[in-house]
Amino acid sequence: MLVLLPPSESKAAPAKRGRAVALEDLSFPGLTDLRKQVLEALITTSARPDALELLGVGASLAGEVARNLTLHSAPARPAHEVYTGVLYDALDWPALSPAARRRGASRVVVISALWGALRPGDRVPSYRLSMDGELPALGPLARHWRTELPGVLTEAAGRRGVIVDCRSGPYVAAAPVTSFPTGLADRTVAVRVLRESAGKRSVVSHLAKHTRGEVTRYLLERGADPSSPAELRDLVGERWPAELTGPARAGAAWTLDVVLRA
Repeated sequence: MLVLLPPSESKAAPAKRGRAVALEDLSFPGLTDLRKQVLEALITTSARPDALELLGVGASLAGEVARNLTLHSAPARPAHEVYTGVLYDALDWPALSPAARRRGASRVVVISALWGALRPGDRVPSYRLSMDGELPALGPLARHWRTELPGVLTEAAGRRGVIVDCRSGPYVAAAPVTSFPTGLADRTVAVRVLRESAGKRSVVSHLAKHTRGEVTRYLLERGADPSSPAELRDLVGERWPAELTGPARAGAAWTLDVVLRA
C-alpha cells in the first residue's frame, strides 16, 4: 500500500537550530535536479519586489515569503513535523503507535511543490510555495514536476498493493493518474469525502482534509495491506460507510467515497 498526501499550506514555525536541508539525503534522488531548479527559482522569486503577487499570497504572509530567502541555511526538521494543517492534525503522527510510524515511514509519500515528493522522515525547512502557482524561471509548477514525478511514484508503488490517493487537485495535476502505467492506475483509489444529511449528499472541503487524515491514520494503525480497491473499501468500511466506484474512463482512478452522516 502507498498513501499519497498533499502537503499543508500551514507549516510549523522555523526551528531555531539544526542542520540545513541536504538535497542528496532526501528520498527519491531522481528528483534532485528538479528540486535544485525549484529551490533556486523560489529564492530568486522571493527576493523580488513583486514576490507576494508572483507567489499568490497576501501581505499577511510576507514573513513566510521572506523566510524563503534562507532555505539553503534554515534548520530542517522531519516533514511530518513541518506540515501542520487539518489533515496532519488528524493524522497526528506523534501519537501513532511505533509500528504505525514504521509503516508510515515507507508507505506515505507527501507531494510537495518545492521538493516534489517526500517521505515523512525527510528533513526539510518550512517554506511558502503552492503547486497551483508558477515561478517566472520555470512556469507552472505542476507541469515542471510532471516530467519526473509519475515515474518516481510508479517505482515507489511497487508491483502490488493499492495506491490510496488523498491528494488535492493541484497536487494530482503534478502526477495525474492518467500518466501512470495501466497496471498502476487500475489499483489507484482516490478518496472522496461526502456529507449526508436528510438523504442528500454534498462534497465537503475542511472535513474532507480532516477525514483523509483520519483514514490515513486508521490504515497505518490497522497494519493491513489491501491488494485491491475492493479490499480497501472493505477495510475502510469497518470504520466509516464507504462506497467504491470504478474508473470513469480508461486509465482513471477508482473512487472511494467516505460518507459522513449527520
